[in-house]
Amino acid sequence: MATTPKKSGVPLDWAAGHGPVTGALSATTGAYAVAAIGAATHMPPAWALAAATVGAIGHTAAGQRQRLAGRTLGARASSWLLAGGWTTWATATTPLSWTALGSLATLGVGMAAAARATGLYEEARENVAAEEAAAQIARELSAERRSIAVEWADRIQRVCGVTLHVLAVEMWPTGTGFTIDAELPAGGTTYDRIARESQRLAADARLPHGCTATASPGIDQGRVLIDVTTVNVLAEDLPYPEDYGPLSIHTGLPWGVRTDGRPVNAFLREQCALAAGPTGSGKTNWVHQVIASMARATDILPWVIDLNAGSAGLPWVRPALTGTDGKAVRPGIDWLASTPEEAHLMLDAAIAIAKRRKVAYQQLMADANTDLLPVSPNLPQIILIIDEGAEILASADREMRRLAEKILEVIRISRAMALRTVLTALGATGSVLGNLMIRREAKVRVALTGGEKEGMDLAKLFPGAPGLRVEQAPYKGSGFFGTPESAPGLFKAWRIKPAQIRDIVHATSDRHPRLDDISAKAAGPDYARRWDQNRTAWITDTHDMTPPASATSTSGAAGGLALSALRDTTAPAGVSEEDRLAAEFRRQIDAAFPTTSTETEPPATPRGGGGGLNLSALGGEQDTAARTAALTVLQAAGPAGTGASAIARALADEFGTTRQTISGWLQEWADDGTATRIGTGTKTRYVHHTHTPEP
Repeated sequence: MATTPKKSGVPLDWAAGHGPVTGALSATTGAYAVAAIGAATHMPPAWALAAATVGAIGHTAAGQRQRLAGRTLGARASSWLLAGGWTTWATATTPLSWTALGSLATLGVGMAAAARATGLYEEARENVAAEEAAAQIARELSAERRSIAVEWADRIQRVCGVTLHVLAVEMWPTGTGFTIDAELPAGGTTYDRIARESQRLAADARLPHGCTATASPGIDQGRVLIDVTTVNVLAEDLPYPEDYGPLSIHTGLPWGVRTDGRPVNAFLREQCALAAGPTGSGKTNWVHQVIASMARATDILPWVIDLNAGSAGLPWVRPALTGTDGKAVRPGIDWLASTPEEAHLMLDAAIAIAKRRKVAYQQLMADANTDLLPVSPNLPQIILIIDEGAEILASADREMRRLAEKILEVIRISRAMALRTVLTALGATGSVLGNLMIRREAKVRVALTGGEKEGMDLAKLFPGAPGLRVEQAPYKGSGFFGTPESAPGLFKAWRIKPAQIRDIVHATSDRHPRLDDISAKAAGPDYARRWDQNRTAWITDTHDMTPPASATSTSGAAGGLALSALRDTTAPAGVSEEDRLAAEFRRQIDAAFPTTSTETEPPATPRGGGGGLNLSALGGEQDTAARTAALTVLQAAGPAGTGASAIARALADEFGTTRQTISGWLQEWADDGTATRIGTGTKTRYVHHTHTPEP
C-alpha cells in the first residue's frame, strides 16, 4: 500500500500578506532583479524611477482611503522612491559592485524597520479608535441615564419636596420602563413620602394611561427604588405560557407578570394566599391559572372547594372522564367539593392529616433537623383553594359558620405540616378581611380590580402600601400583587382557556404526586372514596347539573347518567350504550391510578365503587340489601372463607354488584373486625369473625 510522503520544512502561506521583514526582502530583491536586467539590456534608467514614482502615488492614494496615519503614508512612499532611486543608479552603473549590494542591504533594513514602526503605530491607533468608540457609546448611554436621573430628581423635588441623590438608573430589558436607585436625604426621610405621591408623579411625567411611578424600599432604609413604567402592558391579554414543565412548592408558583415582564412568584410553603376580585375582574381565570401552577408541581396536591356548583374545579376534572385515545388521565386536582357536605368531609380530612402528621413524622423532621415537614413528591403539600372562601368566613349562616371554623382550624394548626389555603373574595372590605388569622397568615395578597372601585379598598388589602389606586389597573386580569418577598405592585394574570386547561391536565397527568400512606390513612374512607359515583355523578350528568343534596348519600341514582344501574357489560333498560362505555373507561382509570400503591387489594369502596381515582363508581346499586347479602354469603362460607370474585358471582343475578365494590366492603369489614383477611394477592380470602378461632 502506497504511503503519502510527509512534507518537511517550514510551511509557506503564499496567500498571506507581507510583514515588515518579508516586505523589505521582496522590495530589495525586486529592485536588484530590475537593476540587473536593466543593466544587461541597456534599459533607460529613468524608467525605474518613473515606475517607483507611480507606485508611491498609488500606495499613498490607497492608504488615504484606508485612513492611515500620515507617517505611515510617508514611510510607504519613501520606500518606493528610495527603491526606485537605487534601481535607477544601479542600472546606470552596475548592480554587481560591493557598493551597490551594501547600499541595497542597508536600504532593506531601513525599510523593514520603518514598516515595523508604522505597523505598531497603526495598531495603537486602531485600539485607541475602538476605545474611543466604546467610550462614545458609553457616554451616549450614560447621557441618557444622566438625563433620566436629572429629570426625575428635579420632578421628585418639585412634587414630593424630597431631594434625592440618584445612584443608578437601570433600563428594563423589555423596554417598558426603568428603575431609579436613589439615596434619600439625611434627616430621617423615608421612601413612603415618595410612594404617597405616585399619582402626581405619573401625571407630572405625562405617563400613558396604565403606567405608574411607584416607590419601594431600597437596599437599606436610606435608599429608595422608583419603578417607572413607560409602556402600558396591562391592556393586552397575555396567553398562558405553553411551557408546562415541572414546578415545586420550594421554587415558587408563577401567577402572572409584572409590568417589566418578569414573572411574579408566590411561595406558599408557609404562607396562605388571599385574592380579592369583583365579578368581571378575571378572578375565575386567575383561579384556573393558580390551579395550573399546582397541577404542574411535583409536590403539591390541590384540593378545591367551590360551593358554586364546583365551577372552579370542573374543567380540571372533566378531561379525566374522557381520556385521550383510550389513555387514562388523572384529574388536575386531587379533590373537588361542590357542596357544604363534601366540603365538611374535605376539611375534616385536612384536619386529621395535619394532626396525624404532627405525630407520625417527628423522626423524619428530626433527621432533617427542621421543624417544618420536609415536602417532597413522596410527601406532598396539600393546598386548599376555596373560591369565595373569605365570604364563607364572614357569613352569618349557620352552615357556613361551621365550615368557617374548620377552615380557620386548618390554617391555625397546619403550617408546619404542609397544609395551606388560597382564599378568594368578591371584594376587599372590612367585613371580608376582618378575621385576624386571615390577615396574619395570608401574606400573599392579590387584588384583581378590573377597574371596579366598589368594595375594593386596597388600603385594607395592602396596608402600609400607599399610592395604589384601582384606576391604575382598569383592565380585566390586571391588578396588584404583593408578597413578603416583593412589595405590592401592578401585575397582569395570564389568560388561560379551556382547551389549554385540557392540554395541561393531559401533559401533567403522570406528574401528580400521591398522598403519602400515613396521610391517606388519616384521611380515611372519605378521601379514598372522593371520586365515588354518588359523590361525582353530578359532574357527568348531561341532563341535570345540580349537585347531590348530600355528599354521603347512599343512593346509586344521584347522577343523571344513572351509572349505578350498570350491572354488567350489557346495558339494562334506560341506560344508553354511551353510558356503559363511559363506565367501562372509568374502570380502566381506577385500575391505572389507585390511591396508594401499597395495597394488593383495591381500597375500600362500600358505597360508590372503587377507591383511588374511581371517577365512575362502578359496581351497580350499593344499598343495604346488597351489603347484607354479601355479608350473608361471607358467613355461609364458614372457616374456609371466600373472596370478592365468589361473592360477586353469587350476587350478580339479583344485585349486579361488581367484584371491585365487594372487595371494598371486605376491606372495610377486615378493618372493623367483622372479617379476617387471610393471604395476599390472588390468594386473598376473608373469613367471617364468627368462624375465626379464638386466640
